[in-house]
Amino acid sequence: MHASHLLAALIFFTRLPFWKVKKDLPPAPFKHIVPYWPMTGWITGGTMAAVLWLAAQVLPLPMAWILAIATRLILTGCLHEDGLADFCDGFGGSRTREDTLAIMKDSHIGSYGVIGLVLYFLLLTQAATLPLPVLCTVAFCADSWSKACASQLVNRLPYARKEEESKARVVYDHMTTTETSLALTAGALPLFLLPDGLWMAAICPALVFIGLCRLMKQRLQGYTGDCCGATFLLCELSFYLSSLMLYYLNH
Repeated sequence: MHASHLLAALIFFTRLPFWKVKKDLPPAPFKHIVPYWPMTGWITGGTMAAVLWLAAQVLPLPMAWILAIATRLILTGCLHEDGLADFCDGFGGSRTREDTLAIMKDSHIGSYGVIGLVLYFLLLTQAATLPLPVLCTVAFCADSWSKACASQLVNRLPYARKEEESKARVVYDHMTTTETSLALTAGALPLFLLPDGLWMAAICPALVFIGLCRLMKQRLQGYTGDCCGATFLLCELSFYLSSLMLYYLNH
């Protein structure tokens, strides 16, 4: 584990002031942040669970869950949601590789992006029908594990643009075997906290990842940063929905 790579991941994937730890961090570590993405989920997912638990002591669970979601939006600066909106616009509003990449790079949000975010949040809020202790655990687990699944895009596909055309001006390096193991381990460890009967929910994000990976390969012959953010959120949403289904099937 490289401390500079972990620090770069915390700086990039959150809006917490980790940049104050080392203000002159060079660009190179930012090429290796993806293996540490699931670790940032320990912070964002853990914070969601904590806010949810505390808010639910004085508010109805649906309101507490909305506050928890809002907290992560603040922590991440809506980084992944921006990717999901661009992904929906690009894949929904075009049919060719060039048009898809051009639309995704446009900073303006279109109708597909708006509808995609609305549907995403409507489905996500349904997780509040789970009991509080279960939802807290699922929130922590879903964040880290879904990021571990989405992180594998850099291993399965090439970057679809030239490096100078990247929004972040950084193209992630292909993960080594050690880095891949680190990402998957960091994402999988929280799964041991899941209640009996819900561990199978972890299968759905992997299946969603495979489907999205094939779609990106067919349309773009690669991935972009927006694809990474969209893949994480859609994998995570499948974790919540499958947890709901499994919980109510067993109760």
